[in-house]
Amino acid sequence: MTTGPRGRGGGRNAGPGRARGAGANRRPRARRPVRWSRRLVFLRRWLMVIVPLLLLSFGAVAYFTPLFGVRTVEVTGVQALSADQVREKAAIEPGTPLLRLDTDEVVARVRTLLRAASVEIERSWPNTLVLRVTERTPAALLKSSEGPMLVDASGLPYASAPAEVAGLPELVVQRAAPDDPATTAAMRALTSLPEKIRQEVVAVTAKSPNDVRLGLTAGREVRWGDGEDVKRKAAVLAALMSQPGTVYDVSAPELPTIA
Repeated sequence: MTTGPRGRGGGRNAGPGRARGAGANRRPRARRPVRWSRRLVFLRRWLMVIVPLLLLSFGAVAYFTPLFGVRTVEVTGVQALSADQVREKAAIEPGTPLLRLDTDEVVARVRTLLRAASVEIERSWPNTLVLRVTERTPAALLKSSEGPMLVDASGLPYASAPAEVAGLPELVVQRAAPDDPATTAAMRALTSLPEKIRQEVVAVTAKSPNDVRLGLTAGREVRWGDGEDVKRKAAVLAALMSQPGTVYDVSAPELPTIA
């Protein structure tokens, strides 16, 4: 008689026990997303502090210590110049941190080599500096008191001409220089010509900026005039030279003549 109630009582007690047990098991699972979210927030804040500190530390090491200092100076693009000539002019102190190097000063020093038309600098980490040199290209030959000189397209006499040089027209002006108006007009005329016609030019003469003349093979002459409208003059001259003549006048390209 007494066993039934105890059984029922035991059954009633078992239900709430299971409910409490199931609830206890569910609560940790409900809190896990919150815990991960807090961890992510903490990690982000930690990274926001640590990463800038690491970058600042790296920058300080690169800027103030010889760890990233210059150990090798690589020179490319030289032909008539030598790599040692460029390095000597660059005058880069070994161990100078790459970040502290004044590249404008280095370029200016190398540009004192007249053969160097342009210089580009590249930092190659951790310890190499690359100097890319573009040398001047000869466009004409100038007879001077010091002997024949190579002249580039800007009108700058930049180096003594080698004995074996050939195929360059002679530049005849009073003062060969990039800032001389007559020189500028003469070189503009010469460099505007198509390659086929340029190969026939033996001399370019400018008595003044408005009186440029081209001496061609076989005693022919081109009266060019001033240094303006050079593309149009070059195109007109190419058409005129398809006809026989000794003097081609394109000084007024809208009214060219042949004599």
